[in-house]
Amino acid sequence: MDNDSGFMNRHYFLLRRLHSLSGIVPIGIFLLNHLLTNASIAWGAVNSRGSQHVSAGTIESVGEITARQVGTFQHDVTFINNMPFLILIEVSLWLGIGFHAILGVYYARTGKSNTSRYAYQDNWRYSLQRLTGYIAIFYIFYHVATLRWGWTFLSPTDTPWSHEQAASTFALALKGKVSGISAGGIAVSLFYFIGVTASVYHLANGLWTAAITWGLTVSEAAQRRWGYACAGLGAGLMVLAWSSLIGFLLLDVSSAQKIEHDLHAGHGSMVETEPHAADETQPLAEAR
Repeated sequence: MDNDSGFMNRHYFLLRRLHSLSGIVPIGIFLLNHLLTNASIAWGAVNSRGSQHVSAGTIESVGEITARQVGTFQHDVTFINNMPFLILIEVSLWLGIGFHAILGVYYARTGKSNTSRYAYQDNWRYSLQRLTGYIAIFYIFYHVATLRWGWTFLSPTDTPWSHEQAASTFALALKGKVSGISAGGIAVSLFYFIGVTASVYHLANGLWTAAITWGLTVSEAAQRRWGYACAGLGAGLMVLAWSSLIGFLLLDVSSAQKIEHDLHAGHGSMVETEPHAADETQPLAEAR
């Protein structure tokens, strides 16, 4: 037996638990927050405060609902990009992703599936966990490379994503052009759909197996109850993921660009403010 196999076997108990833990913290927590932020492009339509920084003229030209959606999403993105210690959060996230991915690939390549002989639910779930893990790795790389690193040669558009024009540039990255959708946009959108679906399944099913790994669900009844909870969480996250994709695909890029220009031209950093108590026509008061 080689040294690597010996090391993995000697520390199997610890590494398995660290692997499951890294999938929850920080990766799982980040995924939950990321989906909530992106889904604001959809649920922002009912947020009455989402358009409070948009001028009346812009709202009249693009519509109140679109102004609320873009305003809410842009506010959330601006808040995240101005968080203190953001670089430390990102480093911790990347270390967690790297550790979880490397160990995950190792376990996937050394493990054995027996779905062809024993096509039971747990066996198929095990195989899907490995498959969705591979998909998630490629999806995360593409997502970061095109939107964060600005690798536009992998994108259907030459316009890089910008956190100052978050809604319009992300919608453009999915659609491929300002009006309608290009063939490249269809391919990218389908890949995003597969990628986020795989990522959500991987997390939800991973939470179920993590409880077994940590000895929290020993009995079959406990595993079944926890399975229902994980399925419910997965369904909720799937709604967030799919609604965000639909929201961006239905978003009019030109209208989003007008709103973003109005937000930054009129209010700079978009820090949430309170109107003057005595006179609503006065300029916005100091930020909280």
